[in-house]
Amino acid sequence: MVVLVIGGAGYIGSHTARALRRRGHDVLIYDNLSTGHARLAAGFELLQADVADVIALSAALRRVDAVMHFAARAYVGESVKDPRRYFKNNVEAGLVLLNACLDCGVRRLIFSSTCAVYGVPERVPIGELSPRQPVNPYGVSKLFFEQALDAYDRAYALRFASLRYFNAAGADESGEIGEMHDPESHLIPLAMQAASGERPELEIFGTDYPTPDGTCVRDYIHVNDLAEAHITALERLASGGDSMAVNLGTGHGYSVKEVLNEVEQVSGLKVPVRLAPRRPGDPPELVADPSLAQKLLDWKATRSLEDIVTTAWKWMQKQKASSELAQI
Repeated sequence: MVVLVIGGAGYIGSHTARALRRRGHDVLIYDNLSTGHARLAAGFELLQADVADVIALSAALRRVDAVMHFAARAYVGESVKDPRRYFKNNVEAGLVLLNACLDCGVRRLIFSSTCAVYGVPERVPIGELSPRQPVNPYGVSKLFFEQALDAYDRAYALRFASLRYFNAAGADESGEIGEMHDPESHLIPLAMQAASGERPELEIFGTDYPTPDGTCVRDYIHVNDLAEAHITALERLASGGDSMAVNLGTGHGYSVKEVLNEVEQVSGLKVPVRLAPRRPGDPPELVADPSLAQKLLDWKATRSLEDIVTTAWKWMQKQKASSELAQI
């Protein structure tokens, strides 16, 4: 298949583009580079354009058999401060994409969704039948697009997979690509930056949660496990499978302190921390029940927290070495 990877110069999109190529598919990357990086799309044809640009988008869609949609604003705090931006990018531009798919005859779409559609869960682990009650505009924007996909599936036979990620982390085992967020908001790279002296300390938000060590518990899944699930979902749709919405996680949670311990083990460095109050809206525990994805896709996350941290550390050290060489 020829696959249009929208947001393919971003973190998860770039890893998925490489996984698609390894599986024998042809890839066309479409990204406006507002948060993506051209270097993450190296080796692929890159179309630099916005999803809301229906002319450029339609020209790309006429060349492909399927779409993977990663392009979105994805910072919870920012979404609370500027919901207009989130609904414009994640909802309005998303509808442009859906309508362009219909007009160009593309009927398979894999959507990068999120566990944020569940809000604060009633119970853990979280299954797909848990109430979807997002508590921030980011989660609302993702839920809206899921519901639009449901409607387009029923009315126009646009087949989709909504893949609800838990905490994506890690980097490609090759060390060629990894996380490049600005600003960085993910725990593992922030902890590594603190350990290596790139930031003075890591803030731990809340140590009084009803968890074994008082810190938040999250389900961390390696980005390449995520990428492989996307391809399996696409191939299932291509073989006539029904649309689906599934959780992508490991089914096992780690606390903030457990993650920091792993960072210290892998790096050999101490992570300096500062304790801070809880952040509003942070649930104590978010862990996936991934059994439906395992059943429908015959897929299971195989990489461990150690794998996640080791690949992330390798990527960070390579970035640091490249930066130092550039300054010589």
